[in-house]
Amino acid sequence: MKTLKIIKIGGNIINNETLLNSFLHDFSELDAPKILVHGGGRSASEISEKMGITPKMVDGRRITDAKTLDIITMVYGGKINKNIVAKLQSYDCNSVGFSGADGNTIVSVKRPVKEINYGFVGDITNVNTEVLDILLQHKIAPVFCAITHDKNGQLLNTNADTIASELAVALSKSYNVSLYYCFEKNGVLENINDDNSVIEKINFTTFDSLKNKGIINEGMLPKIQNCLQAIKNGVTSVHIGAPKMPFNSTIKCTTFQQ
Repeated sequence: MKTLKIIKIGGNIINNETLLNSFLHDFSELDAPKILVHGGGRSASEISEKMGITPKMVDGRRITDAKTLDIITMVYGGKINKNIVAKLQSYDCNSVGFSGADGNTIVSVKRPVKEINYGFVGDITNVNTEVLDILLQHKIAPVFCAITHDKNGQLLNTNADTIASELAVALSKSYNVSLYYCFEKNGVLENINDDNSVIEKINFTTFDSLKNKGIINEGMLPKIQNCLQAIKNGVTSVHIGAPKMPFNSTIKCTTFQQ
């Protein structure tokens, strides 16, 4: 099977024009079939605040009311997604911007209300790979924002880390998938104040230990849970590290194992 690289970038890269341009240039140079997934939470929060809407977060996940969903759709699916696609085209990397609604690629259900009402937040139920396969075969890179749909006309805010993980799992039936989460740190750090304290390998057992010690908490929890679930469900390799990490195997990062 062919190798497929799925790379997710977050807001700290997106909001740094120099870092983003460097990353997108390197991404464009990849020969393997590739998919890019992006978040953009900080941009959405900044625009929300300018409009008088205070962002609400619980355990690293955004509470999404109707007004917040409108902002997310404009920022994620519009401004960020199309700017990334345009930059990739400038590097001769043919790409197409996607939400989960486009090509019916990612279907979700609105998260049920339990202890917390997350609002218009989607939990993924199905990934359709047919359209993606066609694009990948023609060397076109899909670029996904963090929005899915429920097949009933409703868009849903969906965690970008989860989108990357679910895409990786679905496409692992046809490809050897390498999944990379790129952010501003060199990997998962044992000491948040020491960029060199990278925890090089994490499995389910060590994850529980790191969580109990408080080394992994808040926003990193869902990210690492997605990494471990991807490995458990057939993804060939999963890594977290700095933006250069996917393109140079000698750079230290965190690798996930069962």
